[in-house]
Amino acid sequence: MIITRNMNENTSMKRRRLSPEKRKSLILDHTADIIAADGVAVLSMELIGKKAGISKSLVYTYFDSLTELLRALLKRELKRLRRLQVQEAENAQTFEELVRGVTHQYLKYIEERGLIIERLQAEPSVSRGHDPTDYSRNDAVSYISEIVAKNFDIPQGLAIAVTDISFGLPATAGAFYLHSEMSREDIEKITVTMILGSLNAVQNDYSTRQQILRRKT
Repeated sequence: MIITRNMNENTSMKRRRLSPEKRKSLILDHTADIIAADGVAVLSMELIGKKAGISKSLVYTYFDSLTELLRALLKRELKRLRRLQVQEAENAQTFEELVRGVTHQYLKYIEERGLIIERLQAEPSVSRGHDPTDYSRNDAVSYISEIVAKNFDIPQGLAIAVTDISFGLPATAGAFYLHSEMSREDIEKITVTMILGSLNAVQNDYSTRQQILRRKT
């Protein structure tokens, strides 16, 4: 009995040593593992607590409801994805490297974590209809559109429109990849080609429309 009590006391001490942020992170980690293995339908605060080695009441200490917990998990996944893409964009030396790097990180992340994101987004109360590119979308569009305007010599307003519309391509590619037998590398090439091709087409179209008319003298 003394040994058991000491073990319980040591376990409790270890639990108390975790910071609130670390505890929340571990709860989200275990939730992600359950979703990846068995889906969202099996989830409960009790099951999550059991997998995390804590009580259900302690899970409620950090999250008021299961929906709040799942929203926090989806937000964390999208935030991590966006951070990886931003790093690629900042390290790129050419515009093609930027598009290829951002697309590569997106599809790679979908390959590793896409099932979790897809299952979370299938829950209307969790996703609210958003796609994986929505997190910090406005900031990302603003950042990339400035680069597009300078490199393709088109007005900022047009660059914003093209960038915003193109933002949906990686999400579509990721959704296709999850249910396709095509390799990630091939899908990545197709997506990059489509993005660059659309930008070149818009640039050529704008240049043509802005040319001075040549008339016979």
